[in-house]
Amino acid sequence: MRLSGGRIGGQVGKAPMLSVHHVGRKSGQRRVTPLLYQPDGDGYVIVASRGGSDQHPAWLFNLREMSETTIEIGRKRIPVSIREVTDDAERARLWSKVVAVWPDYDTYQSRTERLIPLIMLEPVGGGVGPS
Repeated sequence: MRLSGGRIGGQVGKAPMLSVHHVGRKSGQRRVTPLLYQPDGDGYVIVASRGGSDQHPAWLFNLREMSETTIEIGRKRIPVSIREVTDDAERARLWSKVVAVWPDYDTYQSRTERLIPLIMLEPVGGGVGPS
């Protein structure tokens, strides 16, 4: 995906992909994880589903330790702030938005008792968000 600038692997079905940069909270290693996303206003919503596992994905714990990071969409690198969605109304609105393009998220939620986190990534420092 990164080598082709998103032409290959930049979308799965109707869901677009981005790469999120993060640093391992224990290892200190820099990592890049490809994830489905949905644009929302100027931001990007990612879902910590891990396929409905009872455990959160490791990248979520890393992002929780960071206030900002960089994402890549196609060949664009965008600096973003990181915010976990905790407001019930905002979460419900965003959940229906991500499920509209990736219905499996509802299946994943039914597999686990944990509430699958939604993360909002919002451009900072002159970064350009979705139109």
